[in-house]
Amino acid sequence: MNRTGLFIALSLALTIGVVFGIYPELDLKLAALFYDPATRSFPLKLDGWASLARDGAMWVAWGLALPAISALVVKFLRPTRPLLVSGRAILFLLLTLTLSAGVLTNLTFKSYWGRPRPVVVTEFGGDLPFVPWWDPRGGCGRNCSFFSGEGATAFWSFAPAALAPPAWRGLAYGAATLFGLATSVLRMAFGGHFFTDIAAAGLVTFLVIWIAHGLIYRWPRTRLSDAAIDAVLTRLALPGYRLLRRRRGRRTRPAPSV
Repeated sequence: MNRTGLFIALSLALTIGVVFGIYPELDLKLAALFYDPATRSFPLKLDGWASLARDGAMWVAWGLALPAISALVVKFLRPTRPLLVSGRAILFLLLTLTLSAGVLTNLTFKSYWGRPRPVVVTEFGGDLPFVPWWDPRGGCGRNCSFFSGEGATAFWSFAPAALAPPAWRGLAYGAATLFGLATSVLRMAFGGHFFTDIAAAGLVTFLVIWIAHGLIYRWPRTRLSDAAIDAVLTRLALPGYRLLRRRRGRRTRPAPSV
């Protein structure tokens, strides 16, 4: 999560945005690579192994988040015990996952950016006109194409890669990149997204992770400590924990003798 990575991401965003803004038909040409005019369909969408790979990719992504989720649950069940996972890691992983794969994707762009998916545009047998990536006025009403939620979830693997030991971090970034690309290209092959949808997913997710990593780990003015996060979670969890204990005590207390 250094400035070189940020420079690469911003350069890619500028290049892809300009090229596909000037030549939006490139999105159609790339999507056409996965389309079969004879059957008027995206054949891989019906392939059982491809569907299994798609589901498996999401399980892998959520599996990477599972240690942080589990540690947070345990903390709320036993708030007086130390966190099982670094407090900063929990905050970093769950915040970036929520923002990139949840808020920005599904609650913002996909809900208000009406770009139709490839499978429903007229060029591929659908009934809606194609619109370029920059045009939010497409005919899609909900769960639209721009940008890819599953792509964002897969590219979120950059977050756990950023926490890998320094000796393994380069390899972890490479694996995260391949995982994000493979998952995203599979969505293209299903007719679910255009290239610019998956590119936006990866770039937006990377920027969210880069900023969050700076706020939590790198920048002195905002840098947090594991102890401070543990203390905040303890204060948040204690009232519910004490209430639950009192209720359990009332249920298990023997009835007074008459």
